[in-house]
Amino acid sequence: MSTEEAAGGARGGRTSAAGSALEKSLRILEAVAAPGGPHRLTDVTAAAAVPKSSTFRILASLVEQGFVRPEGDGRYGVGPRLRALSAVVTGGEPASIEEILYELRQTTGQAVHLALHSGESITYIRKLESAQPFRTASRVGMRMPLHTTAIGKSILAHLPAAEAAELISAAGLPRRTPNTLTTPEALRAELAAVRDRGFALDDEENEPTIRCIGAAILGPTGRPVGGVSVTTVTFLVSREEIESYAPALHAATRALAPLL
Repeated sequence: MSTEEAAGGARGGRTSAAGSALEKSLRILEAVAAPGGPHRLTDVTAAAAVPKSSTFRILASLVEQGFVRPEGDGRYGVGPRLRALSAVVTGGEPASIEEILYELRQTTGQAVHLALHSGESITYIRKLESAQPFRTASRVGMRMPLHTTAIGKSILAHLPAAEAAELISAAGLPRRTPNTLTTPEALRAELAAVRDRGFALDDEENEPTIRCIGAAILGPTGRPVGGVSVTTVTFLVSREEIESYAPALHAATRALAPLL
């Protein structure tokens, strides 16, 4: 038996003084869900009795999985998956996220994505395929850049300028297609256009032949927590037609906001 295993056995199976990874995660979830939230990282750390570095790492994973959501200023609140789980456990109706996305797909006839903001990227948590005879490469759990996706650009457009600039600098602007915006100047101009018209477009910027329209989902403080997009192919749907989906897209984001 290794020294670490022996130490763990002496502590009743714990892998560290703060507990196993599962124990730490559960205590962190309890701390995030405690009344008076959203809570600062330092408060979550203290309440969960977990080292700050471990708390930050676990919170990042919980954010990516949708159990926790960042609220800005270093604060964390309850995420959509934890809310849905709570509703099921208490006998209430789970959040009808699927129904809202299904209605958007029925209205547009196109594929629909729901993604959460996670640091320098977005993570898809729902995808409804269209009835069209084509499939995109996206899948639930996939992480995508902010600057190449309609959802990502809509999120960047609603973040404070300094924070958006920091994310862009940290992630860089790698080219994925000939249409990708790869300079900060071009992206800033595009984000201004997104704010003016209320939605973002991915016009073959992330994947050839794929065109998307996206809008941010705003939390109670006005901070973007994620977004929704409608995905089409360029040889079937023109840019003018996809822009006509904006009212249905905005209706979906408004309906989803209380659920996330």
